[in-house]
Amino acid sequence: MFRLKWSKEWLRFPFYLTVRPYKAYWELKYERDLKTSLWTAVIILAALSFTMILQSQYSGFLVNYNDPRELNSLLEIVYVVVPVLFFCIANWSLTTLMDGEGKFVEIFISTCYALTPLIIINLPWIFLSNFISLEETTFYYVSSSIAALWFLYLLFIGNMTVQQFTAGKTVLTLLLTVVAMGFMAFLCLLFFSLIQQITGFVVTIYQEIVLRT
Repeated sequence: MFRLKWSKEWLRFPFYLTVRPYKAYWELKYERDLKTSLWTAVIILAALSFTMILQSQYSGFLVNYNDPRELNSLLEIVYVVVPVLFFCIANWSLTTLMDGEGKFVEIFISTCYALTPLIIINLPWIFLSNFISLEETTFYYVSSSIAALWFLYLLFIGNMTVQQFTAGKTVLTLLLTVVAMGFMAFLCLLFFSLIQQITGFVVTIYQEIVLRT
């Protein structure tokens, strides 16, 4: 029977990584159990999805422009999970051609761990945003910007460590990854549009046959 080797240290490790990324990412790649790291990464991704749902529904009205009656929790999850998967697929595809040493699962783990600041900073603000004034919303937006920059920094360090690239090559790889993600999104939209048109065509033909018989 499969059992994960869980410990409190594994729960603390994402917080340790946010302040010591170089050492922590090195440990993730070379010194830690890959299966346990993968499950921790999945938990972080799920926690971020949960945070985004709460943020969209319960943030203060001064910083929340969403209509709670029109929110779809499943879409909020998609908005988190799909970009992460797109990034991992695009990055793995490119780095494979550029002699990178990272496996797909390592890229996924390092990317998910980099999401930790988005949870640490944004989650408390869901509660605090209900008690701030209009002038104090600046702190909310500054905190969100810090979380995003912190995430990008960890993503950079994680990708550089996993792939064993130089800083310059890592920047180039990340830029190309963004371009590849845009191309993938375009292909997916094209595919779904084509499926929609085919479905509409089949339905129309079926209705014509039914009406004529």
